[in-house]
Amino acid sequence: MKNKAAIIFLITALLALLIGVFFGLMAALQYLIPEFLKEIIPFHKMRPFHVTTVITWIVLSATGSIYFYLTQVEKLKLFSNKLMKLHLGIFLITGLGIYLSYIFGKMDGREYLAFTHILTIPILFGWLLFGINYFKTMLKQINNWPVYYWMWGTGIVFMIIHLTEAHLWLFPYFREHVIKDLTVQWKSYGSFVGSWNMLVYGISIYLMSKIKGDDSIGRNKLSFFFYFLGLTNLMFGWAHHTYIVPTLPWIRFVAYGVSMTEWIILGYMIYEWKKNLSQTKKESYPLTYKFLVTTDFWIFINLILALLFSIPAINFFTHGTHITVAHSMGTTIGINTTILLASLLFIISKISIFTKKQEKIIKRGLWGFNITLFLFFTSLLIAGARRSHWMYAGNDTSFSSMQDSLFWVYMVFFVFGMALTTSISIIGLPILKKLINYLRI
Repeated sequence: MKNKAAIIFLITALLALLIGVFFGLMAALQYLIPEFLKEIIPFHKMRPFHVTTVITWIVLSATGSIYFYLTQVEKLKLFSNKLMKLHLGIFLITGLGIYLSYIFGKMDGREYLAFTHILTIPILFGWLLFGINYFKTMLKQINNWPVYYWMWGTGIVFMIIHLTEAHLWLFPYFREHVIKDLTVQWKSYGSFVGSWNMLVYGISIYLMSKIKGDDSIGRNKLSFFFYFLGLTNLMFGWAHHTYIVPTLPWIRFVAYGVSMTEWIILGYMIYEWKKNLSQTKKESYPLTYKFLVTTDFWIFINLILALLFSIPAINFFTHGTHITVAHSMGTTIGINTTILLASLLFIISKISIFTKKQEKIIKRGLWGFNITLFLFFTSLLIAGARRSHWMYAGNDTSFSSMQDSLFWVYMVFFVFGMALTTSISIIGLPILKKLINYLRI
């Protein structure tokens, strides 16, 4: 029996990815032409449209993938199909509410959740339903969980905790004390990202296990070490964002010790898996394999940058510049998105078949994706370095003059952004078409 709700999650997620990169492209254009769409969607609205829509891609694709794996691949009986459908309906309606919130300027939220904070209530309710359905399904039918089941369950629980924590600013005790407020804000959003990373990285281990046909990948000591390291990172790794806040020294030391270390383990696991995978297994899931290998490349690139600006002395100069944006883009696009696209391609292999022509198009799209993302990433680093120089050695140069001097950097940034958007569309549209056709049958 088809799990149509899971497929709708995935279709909505892909649409969010395509729309999200378009919003990002429009935001980049506004760097070049500040008056562009200023009267319709000014930059202070365009950025939240982009950020929230891309986060929606990550959350919905991870959620839909997990629902699909449990019911269609593992053949488990879901505790409640009604709860899954209610979960889907709540998220779809809330997504519409978020867009309306931005359109009408109801933006009293913060950071990644800039929409009106009232809409967080149905979002939390949706995650609660997901948690009930997940644990009721798993605890009744599965013993001796492999690591990816633990990661998915942990991600769901901590998502509820940290979404709640992100709204502690509503209480005067936090809101009226700047240091407490800022520390909790950055802490909660760092852990919020760590929560969805648990879902996504769990998916990567699940895919490696299924492609190789070796369940031990999800049960060996290294996998569980990675899980506990990721859990430590989720709880403490956020603190490198707060180096400039006058918090207790031990918080900085812990942050420095754990910051970004989970990538080392994930990168090593993918490398070892790739090295020991037979040619037959590679050819069984060729597109999924290529996207997971791409993830390994972007882990390496982002690890270098992340380890550098986790050093407090370097973080001082990079914080608040485009270098931080480059890190975010490299993580959400280079790592999370490639894992989730690999997941969608694995799901397609279970429900349909790509023609040789379609496979060739997607492979070309991936080739373009890697090149344009690298150039896009590099242009952000250059812009960040120039801004950092202005902030600390600008010799009283005005902000507008600094921005004018970056015109050609922003131009290159926009051109590569447009090429990246094209590459993602080349990859995403054939997948979207397959999912829609499957839903229709």
